[in-house]
Formats: sequence, structure tokens, C-alpha cells
Amino acid sequence: MATLTEAVNAAQPDSKSHDLSPSQLAWRKLRQNRAAMFGLVLFGLLLAYIIGGSFIFSEEYANHTDLNIRLQPPSAAHPFGTDPIGRDIMARTIYGGQISLAIGVASVAIALIVGVLVGAFAGYYSGKTDSILMRFTEAVLNIPTLFLLIIAAKYAGDKIQNFNLFGREFSGSLIVIILIIGFTSWMYLARIVRSEFLSLKEREYVTAARALGVKNSRIIFRHVLPNTTAPIIVAATLGIATAILSEAYISFLGLGVRAPTATWGNMLEDATRYIESAPHIWFFPGLMILITVLAINFLGDGLRDALDPRTLAK
Repeated sequence: MATLTEAVNAAQPDSKSHDLSPSQLAWRKLRQNRAAMFGLVLFGLLLAYIIGGSFIFSEEYANHTDLNIRLQPPSAAHPFGTDPIGRDIMARTIYGGQISLAIGVASVAIALIVGVLVGAFAGYYSGKTDSILMRFTEAVLNIPTLFLLIIAAKYAGDKIQNFNLFGREFSGSLIVIILIIGFTSWMYLARIVRSEFLSLKEREYVTAARALGVKNSRIIFRHVLPNTTAPIIVAATLGIATAILSEAYISFLGLGVRAPTATWGNMLEDATRYIESAPHIWFFPGLMILITVLAINFLGDGLRDALDPRTLAK
């Protein structure tokens, strides 16, 4: 049987928790989550692969074609084998990974801007503003996202010319894909932010700010929005994985990012005719997508638990 002292000590909160900032508490909670740490390490290794690999293989080498070595299986010279026109698959997964992650990050940035603004104004002002913005959000939610992606990519993908950035040539369809995914991914985030604002705008510090004559815009962006960062961070993290999968879907259908820009998705498109005869063509880019999505989902789930204010002090 436990002694009275042990019972009292067990009932008292850990004094060390009071000496830590919220970010330190969240990091401690995240470190205790093995799946999240596994995802973090896995994602770190993936970043090291696609960034460090560009110092070993040039983009010119990744796009170099040689029909004499087409469809070669994995070997010492080409660890991931070669594709139907003799390009090194390992080098292409490196540069394709950079573009796939760039699509994920850029499209999520667009979704964050739109979703946060819509959710913040709807939740803070309520009334007619809330009704109009939420009815619009629900209307967009009823549109099949994949269908919209396919239609928009088919009719807008070839409208923009290729462009050069940082000394690299990119397909104009890259911009279209980013915009389409970004503007079709903000609705769930808007509803999350709205619910947070509906709760937070009734807090004492918001009431005090109003009484002092602080402008609504300042209250929204300086007082309320910083307290909704936890669900926004989680939604952004998981949104990157969703964006990468969305790009892979439409690229597999031949409507994604066009050449010369490589992505993991359009590498899978090249492999559709060789699924049985040359499985290495689809296996390695597919494996990269699997690892990325798995790592981000593990990390996102861990962040969701770590940033939950109800569990920070536990």
C-alpha cells in the first residue's frame, strides 16, 4: 500500500513542467511519441537524400537519355536501374523528390492563406459574414476535388510556357498544379480555424482589447490567430502529404506536371506500360511517395498530440 507521502507527491503536478515554456513542453511530449520521432527521422533522411543527392548527380545527368541502356535493372552503375529512354532512375528520384515536396509545400502555403483568412473572418465576425463564408466553403466542399484537378489540369496545363528559375527549367504546368491543389485544399482548415475563433473571441483578453478600442484586424491577427497555431501546424503538416498524393494521382493519369520537370508522380506515369516487365521503374518512385507520406503522417499525428494544450502538462 502506498504511503501518504507518496500519494501526495503523485497528486501534485511535476514541478519541472512549470519551468518549461509551451514549446519545450510540446517538444518533450513529441519526443515521447515513438511513431512521431520515427517519422521525423525518416523525413530527415529523405530530405538528406533529395538535397544531398543533388550534389552528387547533376540535373543534366538526371535528364540525360541513352537508348543503349534503356530498361536496365538495378546495378552498380545505376542502383535504381534506368527508365524506358535510358535515364538514371536514382538521379530522377532525387530531382523529382525536390519538385514533389515543393508542390506540397507551395500548395499548402496557398491553402493556409485562404483557409486561415476565411476561417478567421467567419469565426470572428459571425452573423452574415459567417453564414456567407461558410455556405461558400460548403459549396466548394461539394465539388469532387480529384475531378476538378483532372479538368483544370487538362485544359490549363499547357497554357503556361516553361520558365527558368535558379538556373533550372521548369514546366509551366507546375504552376497550374500548385494553384489547383492549393485552391482546392483550404476548406477543412477554414472550418477548423472558424471553430477556434468562435471559442477564443469570447475570452477575457479579447473583450479587454475591444474595450481599449483595438482595431478588429489587430485583434484577429495579433491576439486570436497566434492562439490557433497548433491546429494550423498540424493541418499544414498533413496537407503536404495529401498534396503529394494528389499530384501523383493526376500525374499517373498523364495530366500532371509535364516534361522536362520530373516528379515522383510523372515517373509513375512512365512506368504504366512496364509494370510487369520492368517493375523497378515504378517501385522506387512509388517507394519514395510511400516513405514521404508515412513519415509526414506519423509526424503530423505526433504534433497533434504534442500541441494539444490539454496534454502539455501531462
